[in-house]
Amino acid sequence: MQKLKLEDLNRVGVEEFKQQEKLPIVVILDSVRSMHNVGSIFRTTDGFAVEKIYLCGITAQPPHREIEKTALGATQSIDWVYNADITEVIQELKTAGYNIIAIEQAMNSVMLHEYQPADDQKYALIFGNEVNGVSEEAMKMIDTCIEIPQFGTKHSFNIVISAGIVLWDFFSKLKLAKYFY
Repeated sequence: MQKLKLEDLNRVGVEEFKQQEKLPIVVILDSVRSMHNVGSIFRTTDGFAVEKIYLCGITAQPPHREIEKTALGATQSIDWVYNADITEVIQELKTAGYNIIAIEQAMNSVMLHEYQPADDQKYALIFGNEVNGVSEEAMKMIDTCIEIPQFGTKHSFNIVISAGIVLWDFFSKLKLAKYFY
């Protein structure tokens, strides 16, 4: 087996990416404090071709060297918006027909493997602050709460790991299922 070289990957350019069909998902970052986490989520959302990122609260915004360190240029391909008030963002997305989902450990949450997204629905996934999680203001406005099952001694995953797990799960259920099942 031989690893592929960059030129073998046939990646699209930024302009072609902006025109391609996107996963019907937006990501909301609710006061994410680490710029490295913000950059990594830009890169992850680029990899799964999500529609947009909403940066809320204290979440840092591009351009910034610390975001770019992990985004590796994804701040140019992924559309993003900053709004300090997450409740305004959630209301706007609800009005636009998005199903608002917090990724959080909460009473009556649905385990990720048990959640089946619908093909004809749009989703807004909220990922919260590294210490405090999704804000209480946002939790009061959500439609659903999804929890990632965990089996070790730690009580949570890093936000970037959580975003990768959840976006892969949605991608595989919405896109890959069409091709393989």
